[in-house]
Amino acid sequence: MSRSVLVTGGNRGIGLAIALAFAEAGDKVAITSRSGELPEALAKYDALAVRCDITDAAQVDAAFTEIEAKHGGVEVLVANAGITNDTLLLRMSEEDFTSVLDTNLTGTFRVVKRASKLMMRARKGRVILISSVVGLSGSPGQANYAASKAGLVGFARSLARELGPRNITVNVVAPGFVDTDMTAVLSDERRAEIVSGVPLGRYAAPAEVASTVRFLGSDEAAYITGAVIPVDGGLGMGH
Repeated sequence: MSRSVLVTGGNRGIGLAIALAFAEAGDKVAITSRSGELPEALAKYDALAVRCDITDAAQVDAAFTEIEAKHGGVEVLVANAGITNDTLLLRMSEEDFTSVLDTNLTGTFRVVKRASKLMMRARKGRVILISSVVGLSGSPGQANYAASKAGLVGFARSLARELGPRNITVNVVAPGFVDTDMTAVLSDERRAEIVSGVPLGRYAAPAEVASTVRFLGSDEAAYITGAVIPVDGGLGMGH
């Protein structure tokens, strides 16, 4: 049965892989990004691309209004949009810190709050937040990013309790290092250093994260909520 699925930040990397996974399964997929462009890979699925900066509540509301008019109320929300602005603490400005929190954590609050209105009326829904292994284990130079991604865990678990009586599940996926454009810019030495700490000895493919997200959005995962599922090759085990 085709559902209305929204993936924020779905224009590239992990977000695009997630959007493709749902589209290939026959769902009606919408993505948001700051550019509003539809990736070529999604064009054949008649997916919808909407321009939206999730730091702006008015843009979030307008994006949902457009998606609801064309695809119906969002039944599966994947909050994936996020940014990094890495620097050591003593060099980190307040803007460096708050801008990352506003996008990654408060931006997620904005989209989840807007999606939950119709989910609560329908008494069903799936919410999946994309966190990071860094939010569980920490990383030097990423205090802002780690704080934002750790915050998603408390946010999701609170909502799992709050929205569970309305048959809405809320879960977190915590990827490790994934082979995307963002990691491709790392030097060979840095990539080798990272891989040396991963028990499986490699980066993840975006599709491996996407398959976990699609499972959490499925009927098979109807009794899973408040969970944090690592897709990190064992990098963060124990956290």
